[in-house]
Amino acid sequence: MLVAGVDVGSTGTKAALLDENKKVRALALVDTGANVVRAAERAFREALKIAGLEEWDVAYTVGTGYGRYRVPFGDTQITEISCHAKGACFLFPQTHTILDMGGQDTKAIRVSETAEVKDFSMNDKCAAGTGRFLTAAAQVLNLGLDDLASIASESKKPMKISNVCTVFVEQEIMMHLAKGCAVEDVLAGVHSAIAGRSIALLRRVGLDPEITFTGGVARNRAMVAALEERLKVKLNVAPESQHIGAIGAALFAWERAAHGEVGKGRGNSNGSAEKDQGRSLT
Repeated sequence: MLVAGVDVGSTGTKAALLDENKKVRALALVDTGANVVRAAERAFREALKIAGLEEWDVAYTVGTGYGRYRVPFGDTQITEISCHAKGACFLFPQTHTILDMGGQDTKAIRVSETAEVKDFSMNDKCAAGTGRFLTAAAQVLNLGLDDLASIASESKKPMKISNVCTVFVEQEIMMHLAKGCAVEDVLAGVHSAIAGRSIALLRRVGLDPEITFTGGVARNRAMVAALEERLKVKLNVAPESQHIGAIGAALFAWERAAHGEVGKGRGNSNGSAEKDQGRSLT
């Protein structure tokens, strides 16, 4: 039994394939771009290619993320809140609190012993404290996103960034640079500002250990360090942190397939006739 989860995010679309033993067979990531349907299809195809599978090999697919209703080959949709909780607790069974930091929003989630969502909070009014905040800093400094963490980690005296607005933070960064402040100190201040906003969200739902950090920004070592310094606790960060929502979606797909629910793709056990009845990507 092979199942899939497709997480259509604001900036990145992720896909995960699991086998009958809940082992991850493949993970894929593509830019979402303007066409979320095409992004979902591309991510799914890329995961199939990595695993050496075909579309009809996948028995059940769950879509999640803000574009979950635009996964035409999906069998059902589940919110990213539930999927991140499912994926985080699968990778780190003692998880009680989750911080999911993506391109456009940040979510704080508190879960029960059985990975059920007990409470959540998100910054749905602005992009402060998200990956977009980091992107704005990278653009004004003419740096790549992948360069931010290594440069910020060199800071000896982080600047205090008072602006929490993504639009106006660029002006504040330029002001600090004009005063002769070091780039690494400015970047360290940006990471610290994001950490502060994120921790405020976590406090709304409750800071119960263990805390698992998910989403694309979790790959940023400086962001992890800034959060850990303020929280005074070690965060759970998985190598596949950006795919945890997709993994959670695939776990939901696994449960549904295991209980006998039949999806658009019904497996390849019946040969070529079954292939004709399977999902079709356009």
